[in-house]
Amino acid sequence: MLSKELKSKIDNLWDKFWSRGMANPLQAIEHISYLLFMRRLEQMDAEESKRSSYKSIFEGTWDTGKKDSEGDSITVEKRMLRWTVFKDFETEERLTHVSQYVFPFLKDLKEENSPYARHMQSANFFMPSALLLEDAMRAIDEIFDYIENDKKAGQAFQDTQGDVYEYLLSELKNAGKNGQFRTPRHLIRFLVEILDPDIGDKICDPAAGTGGFLVAAYQYILAKKSSEKKKIKDDDGFYNGLGNKIKDEKHWNQLKKETFYGYDIDSGMVRIGLMNLMLHGISYPHIENQDTLSKKYDDDHKEGEFSMVLANPPFTGKISKNDKSDEFRISSNSTELLFLERIIKMLQPGGKGGVIIPEGVLFGSSKANRQLREIMAKDCQLEAVISLPSGVFKPYTGVKTAILVFTKAQQDSNEFHTEKVWFYELKSDGYSLDDNRRRLKDSPLPQAVTDWEEREEKSSENERKGQHFFVRLEEIQKNDYDLSFNRYKEFVYEEQDYDSPKEILESLMALENQILKEMEELRNLVG
Repeated sequence: MLSKELKSKIDNLWDKFWSRGMANPLQAIEHISYLLFMRRLEQMDAEESKRSSYKSIFEGTWDTGKKDSEGDSITVEKRMLRWTVFKDFETEERLTHVSQYVFPFLKDLKEENSPYARHMQSANFFMPSALLLEDAMRAIDEIFDYIENDKKAGQAFQDTQGDVYEYLLSELKNAGKNGQFRTPRHLIRFLVEILDPDIGDKICDPAAGTGGFLVAAYQYILAKKSSEKKKIKDDDGFYNGLGNKIKDEKHWNQLKKETFYGYDIDSGMVRIGLMNLMLHGISYPHIENQDTLSKKYDDDHKEGEFSMVLANPPFTGKISKNDKSDEFRISSNSTELLFLERIIKMLQPGGKGGVIIPEGVLFGSSKANRQLREIMAKDCQLEAVISLPSGVFKPYTGVKTAILVFTKAQQDSNEFHTEKVWFYELKSDGYSLDDNRRRLKDSPLPQAVTDWEEREEKSSENERKGQHFFVRLEEIQKNDYDLSFNRYKEFVYEEQDYDSPKEILESLMALENQILKEMEELRNLVG
């Protein structure tokens, strides 16, 4: 976890962007990402240079692709593109150098150097002033120096660079009005804990955004592969670690290069997500700028690619009929329905899915809603419906949501693979359910994970008055595949005893007489 001093430095970096003309948080975080990549690239290059076969990307010259006034190619010595070199330039010269040479050089890097660089082809660099660039670079250096000193002092535990970026991303909450807002980190981790990813999984988020689900899955695996002495509990009651029990280098390579995949239709979010994963230590994340609901996705991918899919897809989006994949069985253009079917298709048999959905999907009466729930019961073992409290996505939306947990059985199945479904009501996520979302004293999510793990012992099919219970498929079918928690919960109503109307009236009259008496006394006092 970040110290107050480090958080203050990050806040200071945000303040510089806001005060110098870049108040849009999405634009600001993307440009901070560019600068972090410039700073991190030199650091990664130095680390890779320890290998004898590695050639530094800052050796030799770079052809800018531009011509001078005499028609000759303009080239730049690559060493001049190092952060540690151009940070010492004069203020105005630095902005010109970064805009005309450093940033285009990053965009020209080949795929093998960095997945982030590959997705910078459509990026544009806009810095309102040379002073902002100077201030931002100084602030980033201070943050990196603080991290290095912290590590040398033996105080750093997690990948602090990743935590820094996560803290930066927390400011994206201000962009919710633009339709860009993040799933709360503690809810992401809760879903990851339930799905229990491991080394060897191929994990995907089809609407990746900032990459939060993928980062959380990576952190969970590291904690899972850490000795007890190397684990630290966070404020939400979950553990983080460094994976010190992973001894095989092949496992590290698999985890960092072959495990995490994501897709998003916003190229800017793709770059932000890639930077998030890279700064958390995932050296080669696979996040692509693609609409997973489209025909193009069908052309580029086959069904059953992933062993695990985690997602919080867009709630109210629509997709054009011309762009929509022809492979969907349901007749709908609503993204919350299409994403669920896509996720089922993406999973391999035995693969696990965990998805946050608007609760209306659970009981919607349209043909598409009902058909989707039937498909899920057939193609998958639908394991759990977890009802989330209203307000978990405030201040952006008050839509009631739920989590679906399922295991893929067979694609396009004619038979049902769901036998019974575990219903669970999460009454609190550990935060206030108003617009402020303040952290509460208790952290209930770890207990909810325990309830999930012990559901066979603790939950009943017959007793439905509590927080969790099982419901057989046959009953769900009779209710038109309704999957809402309240449809099956037994509510207990206690009979209340009330006074008779005559007694209530006499009490009111006695109270009124008492008021009149006291008012008379008050009038006598004031003369």
